[in-house]
Amino acid sequence: QVQVVESGGGLVQAGGSLRLTCAASGSITNIDSMGWYRQAPGNQRELVAQITNGAGTNYADSVKGRFTISRDSAKNTVYLQMNSLKPEDTAVYYCYDLIRSGYRVRGYWGQGTQVTVSS
Repeated sequence: QVQVVESGGGLVQAGGSLRLTCAASGSITNIDSMGWYRQAPGNQRELVAQITNGAGTNYADSVKGRFTISRDSAKNTVYLQMNSLKPEDTAVYYCYDLIRSGYRVRGYWGQGTQVTVSS
């Protein structure tokens, strides 16, 4: 079985920083990609940032220049460094990993971590 667990959310003032961590564990052969999504009340879940096995990255336009995604493949862990936070970044942030277990590939969501940015 595979588990994906996020940590690092919280309350921060506008202009502040937070670092989110997502660790995958269990029966893992390889992780093809790791990413962060977010969902604010009344909104659809949206991609924030993604990093592939080859370390290619993709960011939402709204976070470019402020957020940085990175991964430690040896630890099956992905990080999201969030700087210059804005109130509109307030949302529940979810980790999503595309994980290979043997010959099977499937996506796994974490439970979510709340990020609240006060003005």
